[in-house]
Amino acid sequence: MKAVFAFAATLALLPGVALAGPQLGVGKFNDYLDAGKSTYTKRIYNSGTTAAFVKVRAWELVAQADGTYQEVPLDDAAAGGQRDLVVSPARLIIPANGMQTVRFVFNGERAHERLFRLRFNPVMPEGRSDFALTAEEAQTYAQSLRAGVQVMAGYGTLLYVSPKNARHEIAIEQGATGFSVRNTGNATAVLDLLQRCDAGGSCAEPGAAIVRPGHTKHFEKHSAEVYHFKHQQGDGQARRYEIKG
Repeated sequence: MKAVFAFAATLALLPGVALAGPQLGVGKFNDYLDAGKSTYTKRIYNSGTTAAFVKVRAWELVAQADGTYQEVPLDDAAAGGQRDLVVSPARLIIPANGMQTVRFVFNGERAHERLFRLRFNPVMPEGRSDFALTAEEAQTYAQSLRAGVQVMAGYGTLLYVSPKNARHEIAIEQGATGFSVRNTGNATAVLDLLQRCDAGGSCAEPGAAIVRPGHTKHFEKHSAEVYHFKHQQGDGQARRYEIKG
């Protein structure tokens, strides 16, 4: 992804070269569907110079025994005619400098946390079968992009679906040179506003970290420093932690 942006930036500096095409913005790269909720709405932006024709696809990431994930496509054939996660709409037309929303409706089992990969890809429409365009309209759109250099970058995000009876629990273990946060619950732990402050009160830029159920994340610490973070616990609830070096 960095290579795409670097290439686009280089082209923009060349004399006589104009960039054309959609430029998507997907907001957060990690989204969470809390227990008790079945619908998640996400805004997709287009800051480009032309309309964006976007296809939205989803895969479930199923954890394997060796720690890797298997990608399972969410289509009717693979799911026996039913899909646990429904994307609506699966095709978006976003005007230049505009925005559209897409909904993700979850209808599956929630005995444990589920993880999905979402992909937003700008495409060149081929006609009525794609976006209800005539062949002439699709050709006109393609010609509008040929006036410059096409930069059509897609984005991938993750959607975490909490189990029905979500438990947001962590355990902290401190050592001489660091501390560990272990997720002892059954839903992904989001450690927000993670920040390190020195003895004089000067603090580094806050960050964030996620810890999946049963996993542990390690952090370095130094003497005379203080570490702060908030453990997000769903429905806007959070618990604050302070760890001294």
